[in-house]
Amino acid sequence: MNDTTMIHPSTSDTRAHQALALIAQHRMITTTQLHQMLAPQTPARKIYKVLAPLRAQGLIAHTVLGRSNRLQAHFLTAAGAQTVRDWPEMRGRAPAVLADAAASLRAAHTLTSVRAHLAFLTDARNRGDEYGPLDWVPEIAHRLPDTGGEDQVIADAVFHYTAGGPRRRQYRAFVEIDRATMSSERLARKLISYARFHDYTPQPPGRRATVADQGALLAWQRFYPRFPRILFILTGAPRTTLAHRIQDLRHMTADHDLVTRLAAHVPLGAAVLEDLETHGPTAKVWTPLAGTAEPRGWTQL
Repeated sequence: MNDTTMIHPSTSDTRAHQALALIAQHRMITTTQLHQMLAPQTPARKIYKVLAPLRAQGLIAHTVLGRSNRLQAHFLTAAGAQTVRDWPEMRGRAPAVLADAAASLRAAHTLTSVRAHLAFLTDARNRGDEYGPLDWVPEIAHRLPDTGGEDQVIADAVFHYTAGGPRRRQYRAFVEIDRATMSSERLARKLISYARFHDYTPQPPGRRATVADQGALLAWQRFYPRFPRILFILTGAPRTTLAHRIQDLRHMTADHDLVTRLAAHVPLGAAVLEDLETHGPTAKVWTPLAGTAEPRGWTQL
């Protein structure tokens, strides 16, 4: 038995539980983003009434974002992480605990990821599709210990989406958030890591692969019924710069044999975050990374 006493939100309102689960899932989230996820049709002040007791109980803390008119971003404390660690919403994932300094450093990338998630969530609600606030899972890592490259591939997020209508379709996607803080070449190299993951069959320690191993289960098949599509979402630079970065992704797809083979089986696309927020992800705002560059919706890649 752990000596730490389990703490529970004192309010019986399920919104307190939902808010804490969302903060745990997304690692950091602003008040406005939480309002958009939980109750966009209600007055924003109701979210403050949910957050206040969680803060008073020491389950969450916040950092004030610079140049934001004192906008607050909320994250778990150690007590909050202890509370949610066994909740079904965490799906066996260890909740992150951030010190205030670390929270400030991570804020820009983390909150940009939440912005992308909200673009999909808003669009799904408008379309009547099945996609909820917890269907976007940040920072998913898969090990690639013997592929000759990086020892793991880490997606900024994986999301699960079910389109309604006469023909229900289930989608999964790896998401890469690009704020133009790394070189365009380094961004494009992420496609090589995904291509290695797509082809990777784990080998028993100390044994070389044999012809018989070709029928073994691929690593990704342990987690996904179909390899998720790969979506790059770009922001943080002028349009021309972002267009060049998307073009570099297309060049990598065409020029690298592993990535070309990946593109033959897996949809690959890139879009500008502001376009997703303005027009919705199902609009023709995605550039395919293979074949024609004609824009299309993300489900048509």
